[in-house]
Amino acid sequence: MAEELEAPPVETGTGKRPVRIILADSQAIFRAGLRKIFALEDDLRVVAQAETFAQAVSAAGKFESDVILLESALAPNPAEALTELMKAAPSVRVVVVTSQPTQDETLELYRRGAQGIVSRTIEPELLMHCLRKVASGEPWLDEKSANWVLQAYRSQGFQGTTTKSHVHLTHKEMQIVACVTQGMKNKEIASRVGTTEQVVKNYLRKVYDKLGVSDRLELALYCLHHHVADNGVPPAPAERRPAASEPAAAVFPNNLTLKTS
Repeated sequence: MAEELEAPPVETGTGKRPVRIILADSQAIFRAGLRKIFALEDDLRVVAQAETFAQAVSAAGKFESDVILLESALAPNPAEALTELMKAAPSVRVVVVTSQPTQDETLELYRRGAQGIVSRTIEPELLMHCLRKVASGEPWLDEKSANWVLQAYRSQGFQGTTTKSHVHLTHKEMQIVACVTQGMKNKEIASRVGTTEQVVKNYLRKVYDKLGVSDRLELALYCLHHHVADNGVPPAPAERRPAASEPAAAVFPNNLTLKTS
């Protein structure tokens, strides 16, 4: 029997609205586990859950939510299902949960509007980081997905029409952009170029405006296409680099860049 949708919880008085999440997954134990994990976080709230795709569409249209965590196996064609789901709730952001994503499926899901793709075996802390990033408007790509996107870009060419081809970047902007294209987080960039995270964010906003891009992924593709910041990464200090298991900026962090800080 299909599980009924839940009413959204009362918001807390912290002054900041929590990220509202719809769990759409066929496995009750998976949903229950995530609900217990999210319940420990002040800024994450499950407002509904569904065990079928029809329920997911119904929940998306009925409850106000920020992110839908959607199991790809809920529908025979995940890409088509994603399109249908986003029609039901145009403002919601979708993170797709899959067992073994393929390159073609990954590229198609991102093309259809997915804001993130994660494995069912993802660590809880990383999943929560993903949901927060996606809710804030940033795309989430792990290292493998990022490589597939860049490979597709190189083989097909970037057809962006909004980027500006002739702009001047200052030396500091070039340094920061070079770090971004290497997958560094804002904190790492700040340490590398000798400034603060807030200054890095301010520079990135200016760079976005200059280049006509909107996030780290577009910035990375723009730089590859126009050979911007080639060999422009400042020498690294003797400090720990991110582990291979960490997302390449989860991958493209903050605002528009190739990275998620």
